[in-house]
Amino acid sequence: MKIKLAALSIAALTAFASTPSAPTVSGDYLEVRSCDVYTGPCYANAEMNLSGKEGILLWSVREGSWNGTPLGGLSVIAVVCTDGTMGDLSYQPRAGKALLIIDEKADAQQREALSDMARSKASRLIKDIVAVRTANIQASVGSCTKAGCASVKAGNLVEVNTRCLGGHDHLCGNEETYYPPLTSVEHAMPAFTERASFKGSGLNLTWEATGQRSAFIATFSR
Repeated sequence: MKIKLAALSIAALTAFASTPSAPTVSGDYLEVRSCDVYTGPCYANAEMNLSGKEGILLWSVREGSWNGTPLGGLSVIAVVCTDGTMGDLSYQPRAGKALLIIDEKADAQQREALSDMARSKASRLIKDIVAVRTANIQASVGSCTKAGCASVKAGNLVEVNTRCLGGHDHLCGNEETYYPPLTSVEHAMPAFTERASFKGSGLNLTWEATGQRSAFIATFSR
């Protein structure tokens, strides 16, 4: 009997150990760049080092905490500027300058956690943070049936609107997801950017993009 009980205990411990742990934080991710990410190689090569040097990255937390700090319902945005077209960062890592926009609904501890989460997710890409702002961030990501629609507004600093890609968005018939997302995400899908703009200070630039296949919508977790 003792042998059977011991065997059952070991089996229970093994089953428990093999059960994947639930993510501590999860949410929606939106990325927009100043060049097409869903495109043909000929278009991408024509844009190389001429555009795609700017980007907007949003993490909108649905639930969970970061290092013990609850972040459900809060968002953080990184506006990035690099010296060249941001490509596949696993092979061509770039370090750019970034401005962080923290959800104004966050308290001091949550602001620190949101900033740390963005740094961890984007890694070297936003290593040089030149300024941190707070704003009322309103984010709706993947809000339509095909999940390609998003609407983001952060005060007077950032505004993004996307829609799903359709058949009329294929210009050369040789399109593919040419660039991968800039951060580690799940279920990434390209989307059409109707409008994306940054009008803040701190990066010595403002930019606006319209009518491009330049967005990714995804989820993230840790």
